[in-house]
Amino acid sequence: MLNRTSVAALLAAGLLAGPALARDYILAPIRPDKLVVVDAEAMAIETVITLEDAGPMPQLPVVSKDGSRAFVLMNGQESIAEVDLHSGKTLKRIDMSDGTTRVKGMFGMDLAPDGKTLVVYQSPVELHATEFKVQPTRIAFYDTETGALKSTAPAPRQITLLAYGTDGSKIYGMGRNMFVFDATTGAVIEEKPIHGWQQDTHTQPDVLDVWSQFESSGVMATPFYAVRKDKDPTDPTAYQTGLLTLDLSTGDLSMRDAEATDIFYFSTAVSPDKTRLYGAYNFLSSFDLATPAPIKRVPLPHSYYSVNVSTDGRTVWLGGALGDLAAYDAETLERKGEVKMPGGASMSLASVRLFTRED
Repeated sequence: MLNRTSVAALLAAGLLAGPALARDYILAPIRPDKLVVVDAEAMAIETVITLEDAGPMPQLPVVSKDGSRAFVLMNGQESIAEVDLHSGKTLKRIDMSDGTTRVKGMFGMDLAPDGKTLVVYQSPVELHATEFKVQPTRIAFYDTETGALKSTAPAPRQITLLAYGTDGSKIYGMGRNMFVFDATTGAVIEEKPIHGWQQDTHTQPDVLDVWSQFESSGVMATPFYAVRKDKDPTDPTAYQTGLLTLDLSTGDLSMRDAEATDIFYFSTAVSPDKTRLYGAYNFLSSFDLATPAPIKRVPLPHSYYSVNVSTDGRTVWLGGALGDLAAYDAETLERKGEVKMPGGASMSLASVRLFTRED
């Protein structure tokens, strides 16, 4: 039988320790050249990482499953850096442009579930002495181990988000429609209507979403705006804010009216249990996804573009504008705290990502 002294010795040696607990972190890009790692539970900055040649700002970070490294668009969105989130060191750099072609990445990028492939939506332009020639847009696949380009495939224009399906066999691209790509070949295998949704009863939906924030829920979500054709245009309820969700595990796309439009949301995110949705801009609102219907709304001290939800579903994180991350209670929408960025640096339009790491 173990006595107190033996138990204490074993605990000190780590032999009786339980499994490490995963802890939430926030990764926020800030101008002009930094990534800020925030301990979400402590609401405190853990690490500030400076990137070389990153300006005017890092744009879209994508974090590995174990939370140890991130890939981030930078250098005018023409390069990708792989960064060690513990040491802050840049492990490798992928330059998408060369001497004859300028390639911009902009917003669409994601990491395959097995961590072996990085997919990027690219807009290339050929550079000539007297003219620039716009080339077809494409998705590019990079080997994460070597940084080598594995392949490219044609892709429709105006795609702003890319996300792998949960099983890694498909990639979803949000644009004028939701395009489904084969994750091996890059070929478009399905097209789900967005602009063509409910044409008999609604005008063409207005959709703008450039924020990747689906990691804790596995649901790509965005607000959309449309006018009901079956209502009098003088009726305020004819103007509707809708909720678009794409479940990355099933591929199911849903678009539904949620409330009469009296304010705007720039982006939305879904809770991990997929029962609620949160939208932010000048207000923070919560919605019941089953209905869908609004639950609560609170004013914000300034605009926030990016919204994310903690893995336990209890905290809503806001960022992507000005120089602070704000935490709100997911149930009451009461403000819980904030984390100010170094020097008040702006996050601009960057996606604020949530990731977990075992401590």
